[in-house]
Amino acid sequence: MANPMFDALFAPLAGRGGPLLMLADGRQIAGQALLATIAQQAHALASLGVQPGDRVAVQVAKSPAALATYGACVAIGAVYLPLNTAYTAGEIGYFLSDATPRVFVCDPATAAPEGLQVLTMDAAGAGSLADLAAGMPQVIDAVARGENDLAALLYTSGTTGRSKGAMLSQRNLLSNAAVLVDHWRFTPDDVLLHALPIFHTHGLFVATNVALLSGAQMIFLPGFNAAEVMRLLPQATVMMGVPTFYTRLLDQPGLAQAARGRRLFISGSAPLLAETHRAWEAATGHRILERYGMTETNMNTSNPYVGERRAGTVGQPLPGVALRIAGEGEVGVIEVRGPNVFQGYWQMPEKTAEELGPDGWFITGDLGRMVDGYVEIVGRAKDLVITGGYNVYPKEIELALDALPGVAESAVIGVPHADMGEAVFAVIVGDVTAEACLAAIAPGLARFKQPKAAVVVADLPRNAMGKVQKAVLRELYKGWFLARENS
Repeated sequence: MANPMFDALFAPLAGRGGPLLMLADGRQIAGQALLATIAQQAHALASLGVQPGDRVAVQVAKSPAALATYGACVAIGAVYLPLNTAYTAGEIGYFLSDATPRVFVCDPATAAPEGLQVLTMDAAGAGSLADLAAGMPQVIDAVARGENDLAALLYTSGTTGRSKGAMLSQRNLLSNAAVLVDHWRFTPDDVLLHALPIFHTHGLFVATNVALLSGAQMIFLPGFNAAEVMRLLPQATVMMGVPTFYTRLLDQPGLAQAARGRRLFISGSAPLLAETHRAWEAATGHRILERYGMTETNMNTSNPYVGERRAGTVGQPLPGVALRIAGEGEVGVIEVRGPNVFQGYWQMPEKTAEELGPDGWFITGDLGRMVDGYVEIVGRAKDLVITGGYNVYPKEIELALDALPGVAESAVIGVPHADMGEAVFAVIVGDVTAEACLAAIAPGLARFKQPKAAVVVADLPRNAMGKVQKAVLRELYKGWFLARENS
């Protein structure tokens, strides 16, 4: 019995003596060297009792060593659980108590909960994991796994505000990567500029898996820095990013020259404003390829590689993915089915049954319409805010605001933002100031969850049943940031 993901993504590195990862400081890491690190980390984790199916939680800065931890988990059949580096201690505590990982890999400065096996890894890859791995063998026989065995557990926001762990199998991840390699025409001649985080579906299961499966190289940056991206872009053939990347690069001098000769620019994780799409084409001559996916499904749709890339749309269903909405041109909830669709929510059978039918159709909660075969996303039934590529559930912020002295109630919404796609925006009722409220809740929330702005009003709009009408608020404040950016 084989290990499909290891065999497809990591085993081929044994024959790659040339560079796989090119770092910002000019260093290069060969595929063979990364595979040796993967093997050593795999042996290290196994020495701590990690068995196939055990969870390994990882909250560390992006680095080649962190990427190797992903490969090590695949090699020994562990379930990889990446966690956003911006999460606070309280947020991390929930994930660890829910997922019950065998090992937690974190930054040396992290105050890890008691009762866990903890290994450390800093931004340079150093720490107790590296120390333990150093004396381990540099080769490993991957543990046998089936295509339906779990490979990853990713937490996503839910309609109750409680984060849900999406269970992703080897088949879910590998089938999607194979489709994207073909659809986006990736080859071993490609060099992917990789400035995305690897605790997120986009940076790990789209960008990294596609590059590994196709044999491409990666310019592997620790994060997005516009000046660094501009410097290194001429060495790449493809860039994947969130809308924020593109809006910030549009402000950089010399963009047209840096983009010349590049093969493809891809955007996802948040809505790309049609204005940004048009501005990028005007500045570079390239039409950004926008696609649509989510934690539970990886990628569902994509604008074509060859053919019309329509601004304001996320393209057409990918090969092998079935998608249904309402009738042509009508708005409805998007449902998808295919080998990319997850296995269900971790320890939440009732929630799984609500959203994932026995026939395989997954109710995404996104609202969209189909026009001439192209999908347009028009909103979210689940009330999520997607800001800079990250999911934010408003209820969490509302609970924090409502607990403040002087706040009677609040409503949190997403409003259009040229840089972030959407920005978190709070509407507050009470005898308070917006500035004081935002300052008070900031310490308990990850940076990306914190509202970018807030207003204090006399009351919130409600329907006849007393429910707050967030659609009215979104309409009322939709131009808040755009007006200020253009003033």
